[in-house]
Amino acid sequence: MQGYVLTRYGSARAMQLREVAEPTAGDGEVLINVHAAGLNPVDYKVRQGWMRPVWHLDLPLVAGSELSGVVEAVGAGATRFAVGDRVYARVDKLKLGAFARSAVVDENFVARMPQSLKFEDAAGLPLAGLTALQGLRWLAITPGDRVFISGGAGGVGTLAIQLAVWMGASVTTTASPRGEELVKSLGAETVINYHEHKFKDVLSDYDSAFVLTDGKDRTDSFDILKQGAKMVSVAGIDPATARDDLGMGRLVTAFVWVANTKIRGQSGRRGVSYRSLLMHPSGDDLEVLARLVDGGQLKPVTDRVFPFEQIPDAFAYLEEGHAKGKVVVQL
Repeated sequence: MQGYVLTRYGSARAMQLREVAEPTAGDGEVLINVHAAGLNPVDYKVRQGWMRPVWHLDLPLVAGSELSGVVEAVGAGATRFAVGDRVYARVDKLKLGAFARSAVVDENFVARMPQSLKFEDAAGLPLAGLTALQGLRWLAITPGDRVFISGGAGGVGTLAIQLAVWMGASVTTTASPRGEELVKSLGAETVINYHEHKFKDVLSDYDSAFVLTDGKDRTDSFDILKQGAKMVSVAGIDPATARDDLGMGRLVTAFVWVANTKIRGQSGRRGVSYRSLLMHPSGDDLEVLARLVDGGQLKPVTDRVFPFEQIPDAFAYLEEGHAKGKVVVQL
């Protein structure tokens, strides 16, 4: 079968379409006939080697972080799914494998996909949806909270806005003029055009911030938060994440502690609780997202769908950084 293989770390040429062996389901795993797969910034960041200090991959291997499809076999000890189930998953971070005709996934990372979605839309939901749900859960959103979400028109942002509104929050976000109409349609009450304004100059007294963008947005977000607020960010790694989630040793954790000196100082001065977010694959959380989709509270936003054979073009489009919602390949 064909797979999009990460052969080495480097440029776009480091991932190639190749013939690969079909996998078989092991203990506690399911074999999924992949119908669609989502593309994510983490995929090309892994390719570029950004994650090498964090995730040690055994190259070459089939790339890809999320998928939707149909169960075609179950391994010994796997009891949650049956052959023929329509499912979606965020695959194991160290095994990957979504960019192929068939993929093997731990059944605990899999859930039945929303009944109301096509495979293409379901494939773009797991990684972004889990990130949004777990980040907002850590922020402990309560009805009436004023929440700032940076980068609202991106894959995670489009879902985080909707989930925060479902939790009862009033949402402010940043977007380009091209993304303004989209984020307002998803429930954002206030939209800051980041081409014209710095959000820290016009916002204040927020209860929480969910930072989904790079650069100065993380440090600038402290300026808009009230005393006792909470902030979570997908950018960077804090010492707690390094130690508890990534299992890094004392030396590396100490290095991360030093690297976070500025963030730690801002957090202390502002009286803001801060941590970085490392999303965890979870079939249980995917079931929550599926119920919200089928209940009409959550709608995935798909920007473009490419044929699998054009996956290099799909990545080139994604890396331009202008997609509104998710980029998906159809197998």
